[in-house]
Amino acid sequence: MAVVTSVSLSTSVASAAPGGFAWPLQPKPRVVTPFDRPEQNWLPGHRGVDLAGDEGGPVLAVADGIVVFAGSVAGRPVVSVDHSGGLRSTYEPVTASVAAGTRVGRGSVLGSLAAGHDGCAATCLHWGIRRGREYLDPTALVGARPIRLKPVGEPTR
Repeated sequence: MAVVTSVSLSTSVASAAPGGFAWPLQPKPRVVTPFDRPEQNWLPGHRGVDLAGDEGGPVLAVADGIVVFAGSVAGRPVVSVDHSGGLRSTYEPVTASVAAGTRVGRGSVLGSLAAGHDGCAATCLHWGIRRGREYLDPTALVGARPIRLKPVGEPTR
């Protein structure tokens, strides 16, 4: 029986920019709260992931793009970056060292991680990815999903 290795990703995420994304914190952070897409946009869910980090540590651009927002939303410091393929990454709480309009490369410092993210006992970065109004699982872009082996049919003799 033939076996093919495939990564289980949604089509919209998998087609975004394979290999073009990295973790926003280094070294690779621990996921404290995973992505939990709600059944409907108005229902509760977790539209990103919370990553364990160090207060004051650098927050990095996950891919090449342009900073479209660096400021405060509801009293919390946020940075948003537009990437190719219609994707937008968001980082919160981040004290920005970049301004809107700044072109950034993968791994560029966007700012420093601030304390105070709701729902985390320690310091966490909330990292989100969306395409238009659709929120996506950001860990799918960095290959954090398990690899699944799937049969592809009976071999011919």
